[in-house]
Amino acid sequence: MPELQVVSEVWPLRTAFKISRGAKTEAHVVVVMLSDGEFTGRGECVPYARYDETVDGVIADIQAISDAMAHGMTRKELQNAMKAGAARNAVDCAYWDLEAKRYGKRAWELIRVPAPQGLITAETLGLDTPDAMREAAKKAASAPLLKLKLNGENVLESVRAVREGAPNARLIVDANEAWSLDLLVDIGAELDALGVDMIEQPLPAGQDDGLAGFDCPVLLCADESVHTLADIPRLSRLYDMVNIKLDKTGGLTGALELADAAEQAGMQLMVGCMVGTSLAMAPAMVVAARARIVDLDGPLWMAKDRENGLSFDRGIMGLPDRALWG
Repeated sequence: MPELQVVSEVWPLRTAFKISRGAKTEAHVVVVMLSDGEFTGRGECVPYARYDETVDGVIADIQAISDAMAHGMTRKELQNAMKAGAARNAVDCAYWDLEAKRYGKRAWELIRVPAPQGLITAETLGLDTPDAMREAAKKAASAPLLKLKLNGENVLESVRAVREGAPNARLIVDANEAWSLDLLVDIGAELDALGVDMIEQPLPAGQDDGLAGFDCPVLLCADESVHTLADIPRLSRLYDMVNIKLDKTGGLTGALELADAAEQAGMQLMVGCMVGTSLAMAPAMVVAARARIVDLDGPLWMAKDRENGLSFDRGIMGLPDRALWG
């Protein structure tokens, strides 16, 4: 029976990460380690205040199932033993890593899907003034895909500035629930003209029913509105895409289920992340191989990443090292 260890870690960021809800200078993560005496599997999660999660709460939730795990709880049984969220994500991904090491296979080989090779991740430009975002775009102009964090102010000015700074990059924008329907209606056509490929979560979660019947010229992607496959019936009427994050789905197992349900409903896939290390990104790559848009640049925000961390070459992600995960 696997032995459970849970630790919290703080990883300084290279610069402040700013979105519409605030800024952060550190990533507070929880790491789970499952050891069977020969092999050790690891998983990382990022407790998220937006979903009423804390580091202490996540650790307590994980420790609450330690007896069940000691008595042989399987990964499948884990899905019912814990609710979807950050805590289950860390445990689920540790199970996957342990299984891969036991069988001498990569995680994607366990489910017979192609290796996630050549994934192009978005590189994120944090919320700032239009002039500052233009300068940031110039520095990142070689990236094939840029993601802009925006609020409800200076939206078009910011997008125009980034387009000037990075004329050849694909652009996606993330409002993090900060817009109104009226604003979206007013600026949708202009964003399309500026070459924006997708708008992520323009309206607050639970207040997005107004998107029904609205034919936005730019693809709309749910983020805060989507957590598990149970959300798909409602969201398929409102959005074109869903942003799958393992910290919301409760791990890779739930992410794969959500991806299946979304595709069956005719929706496209995005795979995203919280701000974490390469250990959090590696499991997400397994499902990201199916996605139209990949946003797994969390490690690029770290002042220093984990040992054996992922490689990034002009937006292209290298496969995770076996020593990292999976």
